Amino acid sequence: MNSIDYTRVVVLAGGISHERDVSLRSGRRVADSLAELGISVELRDPDATLLDHLRDTRPDVVWPALHGASGEDGALRGLLDFLRIPYVGSRSDAARLAWDKPTAKVLAARAGVATPHSITFPRDAFRELGASSVLATIADELGFPVVVKPAQGGSAQGVTLVEDAAGLPRAMVDAYTYWDVALIERKIVGTEIAVGVLDTGDGPVALPAVEIVPLSGVYSFEARYNAGETRFFTPARISEEQAHEAAAAAITVHNALGLRHLSRVDIIIDANGTPWFLEANVLPGLTETSLMPQALEAAGHDLGWVYSALADAAVRESE
Repeated sequence: MNSIDYTRVVVLAGGISHERDVSLRSGRRVADSLAELGISVELRDPDATLLDHLRDTRPDVVWPALHGASGEDGALRGLLDFLRIPYVGSRSDAARLAWDKPTAKVLAARAGVATPHSITFPRDAFRELGASSVLATIADELGFPVVVKPAQGGSAQGVTLVEDAAGLPRAMVDAYTYWDVALIERKIVGTEIAVGVLDTGDGPVALPAVEIVPLSGVYSFEARYNAGETRFFTPARISEEQAHEAAAAAITVHNALGLRHLSRVDIIIDANGTPWFLEANVLPGLTETSLMPQALEAAGHDLGWVYSALADAAVRESE
């Protein structure tokens, strides 16, 4: 890393999304890691005074640790561009593409990465065309099991694994609770992994894959953030060839979506060894149970160094 003399970092955490608590935990860990290196850090919860504060104080770089729409849909990043304040992470246009799961799936497929057969369905169309007819048609085409999730959102909120037709109506209601468009995709049976991608200025590099084994069988919100409810294996218990193909798929998706600095690509490897793309995260969780820190540590990286290097990269790219 070619160190740049920056004096103040503002870490944004909290927000008003469903993932506020997770964001606060991620932000605190980033802020603490930077502070341990002697970097001046302000940890701030965004509110109506944020933009005026940033405009008046002109921090050297902003480190967004905002999960959910408030930090990952591209809006805040676009405003930071307008303010000409460097920030860590993907640009606003790339964030919008990744935040919308159906769009990300289309771009991944166009780039040659397999992704489960699916349909995207807005709530209004679901009502207009008749719920029972819609669900019957979906069931006939996709079969079971399927995964129903909000088309936008994170941390598995509103996500349901559906084993048969009886569970489909409730799953749709749960998904629509979080967003007005639902994504229903065929469940791929296999090994669930997450591949982090890191780029501090020399090009994207895939980190060791993290294998995810939730004790309940479903990687739910609770399984993600409650210690002891999920077993993780880093590196994943997959063959060298499978690890190589998963890493290549993750970098392909990272580039296809135009992501920057860091991302996490969620993948399932089926019995034939094929990696199937599920979704991409422009701001991976950075809590004590999150996957990205596990992958960084498995790769031999110090977390403080990485978070500082990403801040450096953001400043360099703004010059």
